[in-house]
Amino acid sequence: MITAVTQEEDEQIDNARYSLQSALRKRIMNKTAKVGVIGLGYVGLPTACHYACKGYKVTGFDVSETKVQSLNKGINYINDVDNDELTQFINQNRFTATTDMKQLGEMDVLLICVPTPVNKLKEPDISYVKDVGEIVAEHVKEGTMVILESTTYPGTTEEYICTPLTVRGYVLGESLFVAYSPERIDPGNKKFNLSNTPKVVGGITETCTDLACMFIGKTAQRVNGIRVAELSKIFENTFRWINMALVNEMTVLCKELEIDIWETIDAASSKPYGFMKFTPGIGVGGHCIPVDPYYLLYKAKEHGHRTKMIELAGDINDGMVHYSYMRILELLASKDKLMKHSHVVVLGAAYKSNIGDLRESPVVRLLERLQNKVQKLTVIEPYAKEIRINEQIQLVAEYDVAILQKADLVVIGTPHTCFDWKSVHDHASLIFDSKNVLEESGLQSDKIAKL
Repeated sequence: MITAVTQEEDEQIDNARYSLQSALRKRIMNKTAKVGVIGLGYVGLPTACHYACKGYKVTGFDVSETKVQSLNKGINYINDVDNDELTQFINQNRFTATTDMKQLGEMDVLLICVPTPVNKLKEPDISYVKDVGEIVAEHVKEGTMVILESTTYPGTTEEYICTPLTVRGYVLGESLFVAYSPERIDPGNKKFNLSNTPKVVGGITETCTDLACMFIGKTAQRVNGIRVAELSKIFENTFRWINMALVNEMTVLCKELEIDIWETIDAASSKPYGFMKFTPGIGVGGHCIPVDPYYLLYKAKEHGHRTKMIELAGDINDGMVHYSYMRILELLASKDKLMKHSHVVVLGAAYKSNIGDLRESPVVRLLERLQNKVQKLTVIEPYAKEIRINEQIQLVAEYDVAILQKADLVVIGTPHTCFDWKSVHDHASLIFDSKNVLEESGLQSDKIAKL
């Protein structure tokens, strides 16, 4: 009799589990699943619009009342999001934003897109993920799928997303589904976006992986386990970080050897296999590449290992700001100019071309070095209204040939395509071209100095 009751209970439990999975699959297939995106920044907002475009009803969650109010009025603050498309989603009730975390309990799929920065000591700051994990566990309902997209070290999803859920009694893979799928958004990239970039997906169980791949769709790239997915993103960017360090180190060496690094790179790039082109710069910026390697470094130290190559790459890449500063001193001295008596103009301060993202920008770090050393510092950044330099707000100037004509040195920091390089060449008396854009534009003269 006891056995019969136990079997019956087991069958009921199995049926309930299957029912939760089946219901979620059905809602994903017919696009009736309610999708929540937590964090509406450079990753979260484009992600929310991507799934709204696919036909889902999306709710964006953010702690910033200002962001939420702006978005609900159709005011966009992310370059990669189309203003008209966002307004259309809002008018059609396919996207809305809120600060009310209780509404998380109404969602069928939750995508976590919160920041994972490093602190001043270059140690991972997982506080945003940790806080969201607790909030999700408090409000989520049975049958929901939770996907963490924030870049982080292996083990984060299990520790900060899974643990709070299991503590509350959820059985992962049965009553709740958890996966990790790292974001691969490249701000300003017109060729690759969320619709055509493969997306690595790893679930806490096979069922979780199946459901996450089904939701993400044709771009899903299934991997065996959640930690593989977590490590893959850090490995991608560490690969680039190390190769950037190599080319930056070669740049410094080439200066001493009086060899043109740019011509050297082009020559090496002629090989049709086995070589990947990287170019030097003032440093490495952005929300991923100068951050992610330190997550791997941190995790390695936790297990008693040193990642010497990552540490060395960090030293080299960070050192390019100082190297660029010394080159500026050298160039001014070649014209018998002291820095404290000079007017320096910097063209572009964002971390990459054609966007206004200043996060971790090496040009901003260079500006911090220059700010109190030069007589006058002018920044021309068409994608930003102001820049914070040494905790001070500096307004940016509009492009004006008169400014260039009065400058002792023009530094090309970030080569936005909106700049007229012939005009820059014709009106500046001395140019420090950190990205070799003038030569690539067919402009050569003695007043141009390369990195």
